[in-house]
Amino acid sequence: MLSLTQLPGTVAVITSDGRMIVGTLKGFDQTINLILDESHERVFSSSQGVEQVVLGLYIVRGDNVAVIGEIDEETDSALDLGNIRAEPLNSVAH
Repeated sequence: MLSLTQLPGTVAVITSDGRMIVGTLKGFDQTINLILDESHERVFSSSQGVEQVVLGLYIVRGDNVAVIGEIDEETDSALDLGNIRAEPLNSVAH
């Protein structure tokens, strides 16, 4: 189990409704409620580049987390999000 001193830096969270939120993981609890700082949502489109919507300090409820993963900041900063085309994710089916 992670402690607050072992938190990864930047993480990507895919929510059960198909949103992708990227931010700095500041904390979490036993039900996987997440506190993200300096966060933004990446909105994907098949017709235009990825739009980044600034969220700032953001809380994601644990029951809404589908996937969470650490981001390699060097690789992520090298991405040209303006030229990436992708269909938006569908909601998770239970």
